[in-house]
Amino acid sequence: MGEPTPGPKRIFVAALATETNTFSPIVIDRRGFEGSLYAPPGQHPATPTLCTAPIPVGRRVCAEKGWTLIEGTAAWADPAGLVSRSAYEGLRDEILDQLRAAMPVDAVVLGLHGAMVAQGYLDPEGDFLDRIRAITGPDVLICAEMDPHSHLTARRVAALDFFVLFKEFPHTDFVERAEDLWRIAVDTLEGRVRPVVAVHDCRMIDVFPTSRQPMRGFVDRMLEIERTDPRVLSLSAVHGFMAGDVPEMGTKTVAVTDGDPALAADLAARLGQELYANRGRHMMPQLDEHQAVAQAMAATAHPVVIADMWDNPGGGTAGDATVVLKELLAQGARGVALGTIWDPIAVQLCFVAGEGAEMPLRFGGKSAPLTGDPCDALVRVLRLNETAEMAFGESVVPFGPAARIALLDGQGRETGIEVILNTIRAQSYDPSLFSALGINPLAQKILVIKSTNHFYAAFAPIAAEILYCSAGKPYPNDPATNPYRLVRPDIWPRMDDPFKEAP
Repeated sequence: MGEPTPGPKRIFVAALATETNTFSPIVIDRRGFEGSLYAPPGQHPATPTLCTAPIPVGRRVCAEKGWTLIEGTAAWADPAGLVSRSAYEGLRDEILDQLRAAMPVDAVVLGLHGAMVAQGYLDPEGDFLDRIRAITGPDVLICAEMDPHSHLTARRVAALDFFVLFKEFPHTDFVERAEDLWRIAVDTLEGRVRPVVAVHDCRMIDVFPTSRQPMRGFVDRMLEIERTDPRVLSLSAVHGFMAGDVPEMGTKTVAVTDGDPALAADLAARLGQELYANRGRHMMPQLDEHQAVAQAMAATAHPVVIADMWDNPGGGTAGDATVVLKELLAQGARGVALGTIWDPIAVQLCFVAGEGAEMPLRFGGKSAPLTGDPCDALVRVLRLNETAEMAFGESVVPFGPAARIALLDGQGRETGIEVILNTIRAQSYDPSLFSALGINPLAQKILVIKSTNHFYAAFAPIAAEILYCSAGKPYPNDPATNPYRLVRPDIWPRMDDPFKEAP
């Protein structure tokens, strides 16, 4: 970057984000973005949506500074499989055209995810950032906020002046990290700091929930270093995303310092070595479906939350697995609410039948092998909601149209199991998922949700017990045996000790 220029600044901001499970059969087209969040310039809602937080935060910052904020498009699609070439190129070019029209600008601030893969593009974010840099030239500040479940490629690091990632998993801090991004950007533009970035490759892939040790303490130490050392602008752990079969998949650590590359390199290496030393110890304990249902039914305090952790639409799966539901039926569970099973056709049938209707219905188990068979049941339609949505921190997540059904026995009596069927795929973030369809989550004995850990912050306060259930294999959850074609072999657990074994 060149020297800062005095006076009010012109800042361009936009967002283009999704998370791609390259093993998922569900291709994301433009409608996938429009169904989750598509906001043309100036039309982003006041509430942030995960990777779009730099836009509402930027509005406030620029208003306070008296700077001009030029908003581009914001597009976010709930995770699935590959993004279609036309969807990626169309949204990319839309934002690039907006940037060209906005020039000259002093900075480009972006909301990205970091694990997008599109047809013909193994690194769409790298492609996007290269094209942005070609428009702005070398002296314009380019920075981004990203999700830690991303692929931090060398191409992206080269194109960005600096970047920050969410620290928490569940991602409860996306607004705070957007504020960090803008704070560093403002200080850079006004000449108070000069960000330099160092990245350490941990040569591993793991799952890092911050709701438990050792990751809880790791994040707290990063926050403490940021708070107490004025030379440190930001510290991040890139968890990586094991469902992305791309060459640079894996865990990395990042340090951004004020003009001190040696300190940045030392901090990134020390943090990365600590993560590597704890490899295999981060993941939460898991039960199979038989154990999870039996333990939930034996509980004396309620509600018990069963997290169907690998059928997680937030990881790109369909969210239509029936393995846990079939086990609940087999063991005769009662007082159960399950949210959700994705089945747009079944939802349509329920809407046609109307509330109060009794009907035979086949639902779930349609998207992929190892997700269980479709469920054939006599059901009663209890509640319909055309625009169902739930909270996720300060964000609002749509999942409707949605239908709440009660499963009936052969005599038409309710079995004590209710299911929410949804149309827009979304993982289970918050108990408002249930209340949106008229279910009181506190009155249930068992709540079954589909999420790996994002549910934790909102469900832990109401849960008597949380059981993490590994049921079926809708998600490639074992990197030692996942059928990768492009992921490098020299990372743990594909290799026992890549730092010793790798050439």
